[in-house]
Amino acid sequence: MKLYIDKEELNERIRLNFGHLKNDPYYSIGEVFSPAGYSWYGDKEGRALLAFVSHYRISGEKIPCMELMLEELPGRLNAEGYMGPVFNGTVHEEQLSGHSWLLRGLCEHYRAFGDMLSLSLIERITRNLYLPLLGRIATYPVIRNAQHTGGVSGELAETLDGWNLSTDIGCAFMSIDGLSHAYELTRDADTKKLLDEMISFYLSIDKRALKAQTHCTLTAARGMLRMYRNTQDDRYLRGAEDIFALYVSGGGMTKTYQNLNWWGRPDSWTEPCAIVDSLMVALELFRFTGKEEYRTLAARIYHNGLATAQRDNGGAGTDSLICGGSPETKLRPLLYEAKFCCTMRMAEGLRYISEHQDLLWAECSGTVEKTVDHTYRDQDILYCLPDEALLPYAREGKRIDGMTLYPIVKAYKVPEDIFMSSGQKILFD
Repeated sequence: MKLYIDKEELNERIRLNFGHLKNDPYYSIGEVFSPAGYSWYGDKEGRALLAFVSHYRISGEKIPCMELMLEELPGRLNAEGYMGPVFNGTVHEEQLSGHSWLLRGLCEHYRAFGDMLSLSLIERITRNLYLPLLGRIATYPVIRNAQHTGGVSGELAETLDGWNLSTDIGCAFMSIDGLSHAYELTRDADTKKLLDEMISFYLSIDKRALKAQTHCTLTAARGMLRMYRNTQDDRYLRGAEDIFALYVSGGGMTKTYQNLNWWGRPDSWTEPCAIVDSLMVALELFRFTGKEEYRTLAARIYHNGLATAQRDNGGAGTDSLICGGSPETKLRPLLYEAKFCCTMRMAEGLRYISEHQDLLWAECSGTVEKTVDHTYRDQDILYCLPDEALLPYAREGKRIDGMTLYPIVKAYKVPEDIFMSSGQKILFD
């Protein structure tokens, strides 16, 4: 039988996220612009604008900070029309990554309102920050200092071969997403040249050996899929399929359909930004290819992977990794909320889910079995052993092998103090 998305649940998730973004001072005009010393230039601002527009596209209601941001943004830019230092020959990886989100927010704002300010900013950022990189992408260092492992929010690590590099390894290639959106609007030939250069290089490197961040890799795949939609060039579709195959089968996805923040780092954490990306990539691949395995994975990501990602305040936070090589057996929260990225990223994810919810049904039979991967599941629904404190928030349990197992308890239903002190044992061997 088909288990469709619970519309009341989805509406509650949207309501919580909207209210948090509207009412938390962190996302107000007084705080939405990052301090001058924050090295992720344009990142928070772009994610916030994208989140605000996403909620406008869902409900038609404007979060007031959205238009206030657009009024103030021009005065926050440098002489070349972007945020942070003017390019001086050394490529600032986090600046590129952050401006990808700023491009995304501006592109969505332009599509929603047709304003010339957004379009002019898109054109200046593309021309003055990104196009000087033509011919330089292949110099990106793929041999890195393993000591620079980074935290939840990446940080500048080292300067090599003319690149100021981040511990969020590969985040420069997040820009494939923002630039593809800019190209969709402008059809600028030089932008496409740069995109082809970035895509060709990123597909050619060993992302597992580099320990690239899975979030930036999946975001790059979304950009490739946007290029396929706009050009029908199969190279982009094949590239996205290759990345997703690597993610699913090459150590990027956990047993709970969440992500390892970096390939080869089972000691790290999940990131809701990447979980959202993985769902979007999977469902877009299904829409372009018709292959049912992609739709099934998207549904499993929604019903299992996103279950614990969104918290009861509407924000999103990180969880422990349940995968081979990790000592963890309990899915448990690590960081209650990643306000600087994942809470905002959740907004576009919720918009995408609401627009495609009829495709995200899960297959289930009503019977839990131990499967070939040694987890307990009812087809697409993963079952686990929640701590006792979580049981009042759990769905109906099933008896098997002398245990009562439950679908993963959804974090948005659980008060913070209970959720943060509890875990859910995932049974596998």
